[in-house]
Amino acid sequence: MAHGTASSMVRAERFTRSIPAMVEADAPSFSFEFFPPRDDAAEAQLWEAIRRLEKLSPSFVSITYGAGGGTRDRTVRVTERILEATSLTPMAHLTCVGHSVAELRHVVGHYASVGVRNILALRGDPQGGLGQPWTRHPEGLDHADELVALIRTLGDFTVGVAAFPDGHPESHGFAEDAETLVRKEAAGAEFAITQMVFDVDHYLRLRDEVARRGSSLPIVPAIMPITNARQVVRMAELAGQPMPTAVTDRLARHGDDPAGVREEGLAIATEASRRLLEEGAPGIHFITMNRSSATLEVFGNL
Repeated sequence: MAHGTASSMVRAERFTRSIPAMVEADAPSFSFEFFPPRDDAAEAQLWEAIRRLEKLSPSFVSITYGAGGGTRDRTVRVTERILEATSLTPMAHLTCVGHSVAELRHVVGHYASVGVRNILALRGDPQGGLGQPWTRHPEGLDHADELVALIRTLGDFTVGVAAFPDGHPESHGFAEDAETLVRKEAAGAEFAITQMVFDVDHYLRLRDEVARRGSSLPIVPAIMPITNARQVVRMAELAGQPMPTAVTDRLARHGDDPAGVREEGLAIATEASRRLLEEGAPGIHFITMNRSSATLEVFGNL
């Protein structure tokens, strides 16, 4: 068989890999999240991490969209390159932020043209950041479930959505978060990935409440191995989800000792991941920050 034909067959197989099927398989799924690099040095770091993590044969990898949709072009480019140059199955993030329906159709059409069939549909944060009022594009969409419905009309895609165990920053309560997730499923979502999980009980509460409402949506918890306490606390604040004192107290014991903080952070991630899997979570989605070492260590622990 010619090399080109073999490569095409492998690539075609990845076109048809269903993330929902992998998430719902008997064995837990493991997946990794990357973000588009801002410069050449960051891009080199990204591809080093991708190559190291590729050896673990993850179920899929995801590429974020960036605050305000500002990294759209890089998201598309990185997602396409992963499909072309690796053995990985990519899932692209897509947000409503700053885009008309016509522009969203164009992005989805481009994904389809290069063979990307898995999309995480997000409303996205307000362009001014959390705390600012959400303003949709005059010709755009207001909610993630509307984006899910749009994508499902545009081709044979599997569509995932976000879940918020600690509550969406604009939510009026836990019941609203659960109902929103059920509404996304009704629009065509086939799986969900959470924000960073620091409190396993919050994940379990949301999962069980969604199931109580008759939903069968698989909800994959996201874990971020902590290697820099200040960075993670800041990210949690930007996401509108305060870190529990049970986590911050453990990190604080190590003061300004970076090695101690890193070791404690990886222990926290390992413990949370183990409990989540024991409690029946369908998998773990690792937020890598475009680095591989910490994720490799936690994966190895599991």
